[in-house]
Amino acid sequence: MRVMINDNFYNVKCLISQKDINSGMMGKKFNHNFDGLLFMMGEGTHNFWMKNCITPLDIIFIKNDRISKIHHDCKPCNESDSNDCPRFKGDGNLVLELPSGDCKKYNLSEGDEILIKY
Repeated sequence: MRVMINDNFYNVKCLISQKDINSGMMGKKFNHNFDGLLFMMGEGTHNFWMKNCITPLDIIFIKNDRISKIHHDCKPCNESDSNDCPRFKGDGNLVLELPSGDCKKYNLSEGDEILIKY
């Protein structure tokens, strides 16, 4: 699956099941097969955290095919209890995780349109 923001394309893995959504980037690194994770969420307010992640991420919330919120450079959290990890909150039905710094590097901003190619 590909996601386009402005003129930037990302090959993403789509996460649909609750199990996949819960594990997200835990213990994973981006590689030549994918450079983003796209979480298919129900419409609403969502909280993400970086429990057991290896690398910092930019977390992008998407609502009505537009970026509704960006959290830049979200650091991994290795606390034993995920309740002790910082939360990153936003509204929408999709959440895109990209390598930290991509949003600034490619000038992605709240309000930018998202195009998803299946």
